[in-house]
Amino acid sequence: MFLPIHDQNGLKYIKRAYVNYALIIANILVWIVLRRETVLEQNTVQMALGFIPGVLFNGDHLDPSIVLVPTWATFVTYAFFHIDFMHIAVNLLFLFVFGDNVEDALGHFRYAVFYLACAAFGALVHGLTDPTSQIPLIGASGAISGVISAYVLLHPRVRVWALVLFGIPLPLPAFIPLLLWIGEQFYMLATDNSGMVSWGAHTGGIVAGAILVILLKRPGVPLLDRGAEQNGPPIR
Repeated sequence: MFLPIHDQNGLKYIKRAYVNYALIIANILVWIVLRRETVLEQNTVQMALGFIPGVLFNGDHLDPSIVLVPTWATFVTYAFFHIDFMHIAVNLLFLFVFGDNVEDALGHFRYAVFYLACAAFGALVHGLTDPTSQIPLIGASGAISGVISAYVLLHPRVRVWALVLFGIPLPLPAFIPLLLWIGEQFYMLATDNSGMVSWGAHTGGIVAGAILVILLKRPGVPLLDRGAEQNGPPIR
């Protein structure tokens, strides 16, 4: 486990990562609004807007009184809800550190499409791993997993300051902590049956992010930091 603090990677194509900021703000606003509700009301909203595999794949139905959006919309809406403070804090920290550079490589609109598609594919894989589950999936982890895999394909050599081991801050090439993190997700998918964490959503997002960044990146944007020496290092 590691926590990113800062990446030494300036923006090259955009002035501000407006979509990434908007996603962070949207998640925070949803969190704040739900904290004002009772636990029962929070659970009801999570049932209505979370992704429930049984509803999508097993023909189950929600009580009509709590249906807020079409069933297909929950492939995306689930990604804006979080179970507790640490859940949202860790997710948004990863999004803040890595999302801006992915948006830079894709452009604003395509980054928005990328993020939502990673969330949707993460939900799909989660559902396929347990298609009869009645427990709503919530959290941005599927989408952010896509951001992480896209980042490591774009900037594996960029230095990332991260807290590792017992909170020791170290500057590491991005590929070291990110590939270790990605490997952990697939390992846990194969070995952890507790159901406490959706490793399916994580790995689905990883796969989607790796594919979509290749398809959606700006023409001429290199993968794997190719050309970094010729063009000069990223802004440090």
